[in-house]
Amino acid sequence: MSPFTGSTPRTARWQHLRLSIDRGVATVTLARPAKLNALTFGAYADLRDLLAELSRERSVRALVLDGEGRGFCSGGDVDEIIGATLSLDTAQLLDFNRMTGQVVRALRECPFPVVAALHGVAAGAGAVLALAADFRIADPTTRFAFLFTRVGLSGGDMGAAYLLPRVVGLGHATRLLMLGEPVHAPEAERIGLLSELTEEGRAGERAAELARRLADGPALALAQTKALLTSELDMPLAASIELDAATQALLMNGEDYAEFHAAFTEKRPPKWRGC
Repeated sequence: MSPFTGSTPRTARWQHLRLSIDRGVATVTLARPAKLNALTFGAYADLRDLLAELSRERSVRALVLDGEGRGFCSGGDVDEIIGATLSLDTAQLLDFNRMTGQVVRALRECPFPVVAALHGVAAGAGAVLALAADFRIADPTTRFAFLFTRVGLSGGDMGAAYLLPRVVGLGHATRLLMLGEPVHAPEAERIGLLSELTEEGRAGERAAELARRLADGPALALAQTKALLTSELDMPLAASIELDAATQALLMNGEDYAEFHAAFTEKRPPKWRGC
């Protein structure tokens, strides 16, 4: 995302989520615990716009996405999303579905790693938000459910049919998206849907530790690694190798590359500058 913006000031307060930033680590908390953090039109829009703001500011070097209360996110609110969409016309429905996809694109394209801290339910749109993160840290209470076919919609919602096969393979993705059955943490770990399975109640702690490690690392190198992982999913090998070569040539002109050599020579830890 471009760092250039117009005259619109930074958003002072987000109504549908909670944001805190500590030394380059942003924590974004879905905060409707009474509704298992079910998403509303406003929550989707806030996530989309917040990720764009943080990407432009370049002050955040890692982000933790978590949910308050008994679960991560139960998906779209049945009344405020499903009920409300029944009265929308086709143009309005297209706008809504494009907005939900923009949230996923923002998670994939933001120039910093995203760590999802998971516990309890991650269902429907909540499962896709977790899927779009770069890391998924979960405790044993976590259960995924890609529920879209169970409400009469395509399982390929919000980019799920693109992302899920690339994470767990086509066979598992077909089963999860078509049947919509719950996937509990041990199975999610077995099929590669989780980055780490923690002890109960420790997913948030471990996610914060990982985010801190990432934030303290070479930010530009990590940002470019994320960009290449996303861009090269559909590239032929020759194009991928050329893009890798161009990226490395640019990074080799950066301060962090020279800093590594200086630190190695002086036998000290590198002081990454993110440039």
